[in-house]
Amino acid sequence: MRIFVTGATGFIGLSVAKELISAGHEVLGLARSDTGEKALAAIGADIRRGSLEDTAGLQEAAAGSDAVIHLAFIHDWSKMAESCAVDRRAIEALGSSLAGSDKPLIVTAGTAGLAAPGHIATENSDVPRDFPFPRVSEQTALSLKNVRASVMRLPQVHDTERQGLVSYAVAVAREKGVSAYVGDGGNRWAAAHVSDVARLYRLALEKHEAGARYHAVAEEGVPMRDIAQTIGRSLKVPVKSLSAEQAAAHFGWLAMFIDKDLMASSNETRRKLGWNPTGPGLISDLEHLTGAGPTG
Repeated sequence: MRIFVTGATGFIGLSVAKELISAGHEVLGLARSDTGEKALAAIGADIRRGSLEDTAGLQEAAAGSDAVIHLAFIHDWSKMAESCAVDRRAIEALGSSLAGSDKPLIVTAGTAGLAAPGHIATENSDVPRDFPFPRVSEQTALSLKNVRASVMRLPQVHDTERQGLVSYAVAVAREKGVSAYVGDGGNRWAAAHVSDVARLYRLALEKHEAGARYHAVAEEGVPMRDIAQTIGRSLKVPVKSLSAEQAAAHFGWLAMFIDKDLMASSNETRRKLGWNPTGPGLISDLEHLTGAGPTG
């Protein structure tokens, strides 16, 4: 298949593109810059120059492909509502080109915020009415008419250089010389290695089921205390517990997540797709940090 991949130059997207190409598929990757073009050319992908705001370009690229994987998102926390609006319009544009065809569309979302504190989100967990985040990727994709859309929900996706939201915790620890958690640090975050996630995208595409919600979860929940302690050892900085009030000043915007349970399972995904994660765990990757933080 010829697959149009948005976000193909990103941390996860480039791994997905490599996985698809190694399995014999053709990839058309969206690139915003010369650097992105070079990265895609190096792995043998075709290039579509553009951005998420170029909805006409997205429609054209989708129309000329056999399937679409939407991974791109503008991660600007200062303009989150605006980023989510851009994402919604991009998904609607992609869907308009695929409507009435058998072409699959896989849209990326997250596992965070789907379950109550202390509970584990499953593939059957609906986005709650009081969903705490403005992102509407999943809701938009599954509301498209006559489009074979499915959703890939991501936890903290990691290697030794990047670790999702944990990357920002690493950056804060580097900046402030202390690795912290809140309270007893017993809240847990789901995680998966980027190589396993890339393979799951391919499986979800090749065995596509319209309306499905997949969980790219290898570890259901890694305790935040263990995460902070491992960061401390890797960076050789002290580790300490903070109160909720102290966390706001220490972590900034990350404080909205740092003491939350972000647990999820993937039992249904594994059963449906035969997915068996084999990559290193989050703690192992944090023990071998090589990146300089979330912008690395």
